[in-house]
Amino acid sequence: MTEKIMPITNGKIEKCIELYINVFNSAPWNETWTYQTAKERLTDLMLTPKFLGFLLYENDTLIGFIAGNSKKTFTGLTFYIAEFCINNQIQGKGYGSKLLLYLEEELKKRDIYSIYLLTATGGHAEAFYLKNNYSINEDRIVMKKILS
Repeated sequence: MTEKIMPITNGKIEKCIELYINVFNSAPWNETWTYQTAKERLTDLMLTPKFLGFLLYENDTLIGFIAGNSKKTFTGLTFYIAEFCINNQIQGKGYGSKLLLYLEEELKKRDIYSIYLLTATGGHAEAFYLKNNYSINEDRIVMKKILS
């Protein structure tokens, strides 16, 4: 078993799209991503200023990726994790924690002081982040409005 982590590049976007669709169109997310919508989502993310992302391979097969961008705040730089997925068939085996830790170490090298993200309440995703020493920000809420 050979694992390697490398930066996301434009040439690797196709494999990311495939993985993204497989992960987020399955339980617990059950979303309805198409090739075109996933491609647009991930391409737009890569074009975001201060983008940073990493791919996780096992034996030359893409099994996960994490990506987002840093933003300036009054206290310094913070990083927003916009997308993070691990192949459904191997979740729960430590790959996600390994990739998250790698990202954290890379962010420290870039003098980024904090990370934030949005995820579903309850369930495996929230439990994963809590296990990895993330906390629920009691000072913030997520609000939305559906435009019809």
